[in-house]
Amino acid sequence: MKKIEAIIQPFKLDEVKEALKAIGIDGMTISDVRGHGRQKGHKEVYRGQEYNVDLLPKIKLEMVVPGDRYEEVVRALSAAARTGKIGDGKIFVYDVAEAVRIRNDDRGDAAL
Repeated sequence: MKKIEAIIQPFKLDEVKEALKAIGIDGMTISDVRGHGRQKGHKEVYRGQEYNVDLLPKIKLEMVVPGDRYEEVVRALSAAARTGKIGDGKIFVYDVAEAVRIRNDDRGDAAL
């Protein structure tokens, strides 16, 4: 099993969810997060005062998928989230040792 974490632009969330649903991935956790990478934020002017906005709003998606499907998920997620501009985000893939469904103690892929 693999855990996939993706940091994406907020306006791409619906597109990404639809792309994942199209390949049969329904279970995910979505969080509003803030951060920056190479883009380092931007400058804004408020009431005549200039200030740096260095923590930009992003969306973090987390999902655990069977090990043999993670490449397909990464491809779909990446294609749906891509704008081709700086700040599109990142995808991280981790190994998952075990998954347990609390309701009935299903384990492994059955718990997904």
